[in-house]
Amino acid sequence: MPKDDAETTALKKELNDLIAKSKAEQEKAADAKLAEKCGDLGDVQKIRFIVKKTLKGHINKVNSVHYSGDSRHCVTGSLDGKLIIWDTWSGNKVQVIPLRSAWVMSVAFAPSGNFVACGGMDNMCTVYDVNNRDATGSAKMVRELAGYEGFLSSCRFLDDTHILTGSGDMKICVWDLEAGKREVDFNAHCGDVVSISLAPDMKTFVTGSVDRTCKLWDVRAEKEKQTFFGHEADVNCVCYHPSGQAFVTASEDKTARLFDIRSDQQIGHYTPPGNAGFTSCGLSFSGRYLLAGSDDNSIHSWDTLKVAHTGTLNAHENRVTSISVAPNGIALASCSWDQSVRVWG
Repeated sequence: MPKDDAETTALKKELNDLIAKSKAEQEKAADAKLAEKCGDLGDVQKIRFIVKKTLKGHINKVNSVHYSGDSRHCVTGSLDGKLIIWDTWSGNKVQVIPLRSAWVMSVAFAPSGNFVACGGMDNMCTVYDVNNRDATGSAKMVRELAGYEGFLSSCRFLDDTHILTGSGDMKICVWDLEAGKREVDFNAHCGDVVSISLAPDMKTFVTGSVDRTCKLWDVRAEKEKQTFFGHEADVNCVCYHPSGQAFVTASEDKTARLFDIRSDQQIGHYTPPGNAGFTSCGLSFSGRYLLAGSDDNSIHSWDTLKVAHTGTLNAHENRVTSISVAPNGIALASCSWDQSVRVWG
C-alpha cells in the first residue's frame, strides 16, 4: 500500500473523530443494557430442535434456502444448477427446476407461493412461475432481469408483481415483473449488498453489506432512513424482528447483533462459544430465540433478551450457508455445503 499523503491522513482522522463522536452520542442515549434490564426475566429453555427431515437431492453445495408463505414448501438453490421446491412435511421434491447458470447465490419464494426467483454469478435475477410448465415440463421462466454490473446476492418478493434485489454492484433495484422493467435503481452501499430482509408489514426493509453497515429503507424511497454501524467485518445476513421494531445481523466478525430501530443503535451483542464467522441468521416466531448458521457446521442459538447462548444444533457436515424460519414459526430449514437441506422442528 502506498503511504497516505497529508490530506488523506487528515481526512481519515476527521472521519474517525466523527465516528467516535457519534458513538459517544449513542452511549449517552443508551441508558441501560439489555441483559441488565431483562435480568429478572425467566430463562428460556435450551433450544430443543431436532432434525425432522433431511432433504437429499442436490449433488453440489447448497447456497440458499427460503420458505414459502404457507410454511410448508421451501425452495433451495445449489451449485449443481438446480432449484428444488420441497414439501418439508413429507420430505418429497415437488419440482426440480434446471437453471441456465449453476452459480446460484440467492433464492426467494413469493409469499403467495406462486413464484420463485434466483440469481447469482450470472448477474441476473430469474423468476419462475411454479404453477405453469414449459415444454420440458419444468416451471415456466417468466422473467430474466438483466442489467446488473455485479453478481446478484439477494432477492425478495414484495408481491407477485414486484421483486427487490441487492447486488455486487452496490445497488438496490425494484423490478416490475409484468413489464420486466426496473422501477427503482439506486446506489445503496459502499460495498456489495449481501442480504435483504423485509419488514412484517412489507413497507420497509433492511440491507446488510460488505461495507460493514446495515441500512433501513422505505420501499417507496431511494434514500436510507437510518444507517447502523458496529460490525467489524462483512455483514452476511440481516433478519427483521417479528415486532418490526428491530433486526438481527450475522457477520464475518464472529458475532451476531441485535439493532433497535427506535433507539437507532445496537442493543444486543451475541458471541458463539467457538471461533467461527456467521453466514446467516433468523428469529423465532416470538423473537426470543436468535438463530445463526455458522462456518463451524452448526447453528447457534441465543436468548435475545438475556443475551445468553441457549444451545447449538449439530447435524451438518460442512459450512451452514443459509437458514430460513417458517413464517408460522413451527420449523427451521437449513442448507449447507454438505449438499443437504435439513428441516428442524
